Amino acid sequence: MKLTTVGIDLAKNVFQVHGIDEHGKVLVKKQLRRDQMATFFVNLPPCLLGMEACGSAHHWARKLQAMGHTVRLMAPQFVKPYVKTNKNDAADAEAICEAVGRPNMR
Repeated sequence: MKLTTVGIDLAKNVFQVHGIDEHGKVLVKKQLRRDQMATFFVNLPPCLLGMEACGSAHHWARKLQAMGHTVRLMAPQFVKPYVKTNKNDAADAEAICEAVGRPNMR
């Protein structure tokens, strides 16, 4: 299966990644440290990445776009309705992944 959409929950040191294929099946659900981010995404084929807009999101967006990925930044208030369970980093990454796949998401 080919990874097509990835949601990234950004933090200071530990990032949560949630990735799905074109059928919506979860392929990646992992935690990455800051130094592992670049090596993880440089090995992925180009895909759609979603992140909540925050202080470090623009830095990571520029870095990931240079690797060939398509990056979309979304305001946190547009992602919040997609959180299914209690608020934690893994649930946020899943909600970001679902929200970025919507065709009319701004």
